[in-house]
Amino acid sequence: MTERMLKQLLRQVAEGKASVDSAFRKIQTLPFESLGMASVDHHRSIRQGVPEVILGEGKTAAQIIRIARTMRKAGANVLITRLDKEKQKAIRKQFRRAEVFPEARCAVIRSAGGEENGKGNILVVTAGTSDIPVAEEAVVTAEFLGNRVERLYDVGVAGIHRLLMQKEALFSARVIVVVAGMEGALASVVGGLTDKPVIAVPTSVGYGASFGGVAALLGMLNSCAPTVAVVNIDNGFGAGVFSSVINRL
Repeated sequence: MTERMLKQLLRQVAEGKASVDSAFRKIQTLPFESLGMASVDHHRSIRQGVPEVILGEGKTAAQIIRIARTMRKAGANVLITRLDKEKQKAIRKQFRRAEVFPEARCAVIRSAGGEENGKGNILVVTAGTSDIPVAEEAVVTAEFLGNRVERLYDVGVAGIHRLLMQKEALFSARVIVVVAGMEGALASVVGGLTDKPVIAVPTSVGYGASFGGVAALLGMLNSCAPTVAVVNIDNGFGAGVFSSVINRL
């Protein structure tokens, strides 16, 4: 149940086009529906402005499919993250409308193209090519939530001229997501070049002393650019959601 759907239902009741009983049946599963192994939060889109998303990691394919079917029955579009290849195959087999994004490890199931609700475009930037899978998770998430998204990949500080030649892309974005591993310096550089909010995503890309992304995380948290906010290591999904929320304000 989305905000638009709920308002439409209430309007139909007010206009006499739907009975109180039929409207009650449609919303009686709010705020959630218990499946035993999961409690599906149908109310989240109304409460937070962002629908519940299925984390595929740690769930079986059967659990994911059952949750997704429940959400689709309630009229919700579905985003599933962290899907391995076998789960991607299972989603394709069970949902004819599913769009699978292998690099992002995500799948989207919806009736039609999502409506655009962002005020500007979101720019997703990576330091290197190895950071692209996390960046693509952010892209798919932001697009699923109704935003225009542009990409600017492999422009890290080892070749800073690559970024400086793309300043127009930085200046025209409303929100910027910066995805970087190693020491994570790119977020500070981008934050120092623009007046846009920067969401930094540390990745687990790097050699031993990067400590699986901890070095990039600490570097981003210690940024001297005050417009930089940081999400957790490899959390492209969180960056996509946060950038979408900012882009609606």
